[in-house]
Amino acid sequence: MFHGPTLAFKDFGARFMARTMEHLAAGDSKEINILVATSGDTGSAVANGFLNADGINVFVLYPSGKISEIQEKQITTLGSNITAVEIEGTFDDCQKIVKQAFVDPDLKIKNLSSANSINLGRLLPQSIYYFEAYKQLQAPLSNVVFSVPSGNLGNLTAGLIAKKMGLKVDKFVAATNANDVFTTFLDSGELKPRSSVRTYSNAMDVGDPSNLARILHLFNHNLSVVNDIIFSKSFSDDQTLQAIEKVFNKLNYIIDPHGAVGYLALKNYLNEIENAKGIILETAHPAKFKDVVEKIKYINVEIPERLKKCLDKEKFSVRLSNNYENFKEFLLT
Repeated sequence: MFHGPTLAFKDFGARFMARTMEHLAAGDSKEINILVATSGDTGSAVANGFLNADGINVFVLYPSGKISEIQEKQITTLGSNITAVEIEGTFDDCQKIVKQAFVDPDLKIKNLSSANSINLGRLLPQSIYYFEAYKQLQAPLSNVVFSVPSGNLGNLTAGLIAKKMGLKVDKFVAATNANDVFTTFLDSGELKPRSSVRTYSNAMDVGDPSNLARILHLFNHNLSVVNDIIFSKSFSDDQTLQAIEKVFNKLNYIIDPHGAVGYLALKNYLNEIENAKGIILETAHPAKFKDVVEKIKYINVEIPERLKKCLDKEKFSVRLSNNYENFKEFLLT
């Protein structure tokens, strides 16, 4: 799912959303200011999707030192109407700042909007590729399972929306890394947000997933029903590397760290059932995580040309603390 311009699945929703918002804003004298928090791929997809869009400015907040070099270059080298804001903290700090800005009455004059998965304009187009994947399966179409690498739970929510629209999915597998708040919630029924920790699958490094509220709402806050539909399992960085190596040796396919977590979770689930058809959502090109994938010495990842172009460009970002007032002052001035 990484054939878009930034080599991440989020291109699909972000580009649709950018074109739609630009069309709807045409002729409006008041500019739209989009705030987006990213743990990796969202920022580059949104930034590239909205690049040079008339009447729209984008501020991308990302955690300093906690995304890959290529991801950072994709965000910080665009210029034009894109401003990269480097926050000294975690993704959860970035997301908290964005959410606080949206409810701050002093910022109403800035005409704020969102391009994260907290905006349904991102999720609705994403639900379509679940139907496309299902269409490609061979009959009989029973026991269909989607394994979704999960952080902020937007991609999973899009799949659940597809199911609500009638897609015949038997189970969703929510694959998590060490940031396993959602997995723990399904197991215990207790939601315990915590600070995220850095992993090899950094786009999933979320300690307080915002789309959990949507998932619960979709199923009337009935945890038993949610557990019937979603299976979740978490895996470590060491297990992630082992999966990358296993997939390469078995299929001669280089899977990225997020897809590797999805692979592990699907294999774990399929051990419990028979005759299921499993689909793993491979969310990003392995070149975006070259340093991680090439920890396996005999794997060499070629960097696609559209990624190479940004590596030699100069980085520019505005660096701020994780204090909301500092960001508010920056935005107002």
